[in-house]
Amino acid sequence: MSRQLDGHRVAVLAADGVEQSELVETREAIEAAGGTTELLSIRPGEIQAYRADVHVADRFVVDLVVGRADVDEYDGLILPGGTLNPDRLRLDDHAVAFVRHFLHVGKPVGAIGHAPWLLVEAGAVTGRTLTSWPSLRTDIVNAGGIHVNEKVVVDRNLVTSRGPADLPGFCAAMVGKLTQHPEPIGRY
Repeated sequence: MSRQLDGHRVAVLAADGVEQSELVETREAIEAAGGTTELLSIRPGEIQAYRADVHVADRFVVDLVVGRADVDEYDGLILPGGTLNPDRLRLDDHAVAFVRHFLHVGKPVGAIGHAPWLLVEAGAVTGRTLTSWPSLRTDIVNAGGIHVNEKVVVDRNLVTSRGPADLPGFCAAMVGKLTQHPEPIGRY
């Protein structure tokens, strides 16, 4: 087993309605590479995951409310999708500010499926090339981004993917992007 992310802490920002596979498989990939993940959300307690937006799946314990999180404590950020999840997150000022700050300081950010709605809300897609769930194409283009229909797109510190079918490529790209970060940061 590769330990290339030893010492790396990755925030995973999600809310009720998150696509379970995008939450679980990304966390497993980071942890299999030796990193740790923390689930952040807009409220304490648990979040409800779904499969394909309509099938109730598992509940997950929130580690920290995003309004109390510090970008400097993390090496990267993952934004799983699901239609309801990013729609809820983009209405929360703390969640949007957290995403904006991550992108501003150049740390790796991964967004899957509908999660680029958060990137649009954070004003972070202008001039960037990214992919997403197909229905977000117009939103991304209207926000000044370049939308392409590819499994995974890496544009500087941003890694994007279309959805659950593309998770193997997304996870590999995100782990690779995190290993390019010069040194892990955060608490030890």
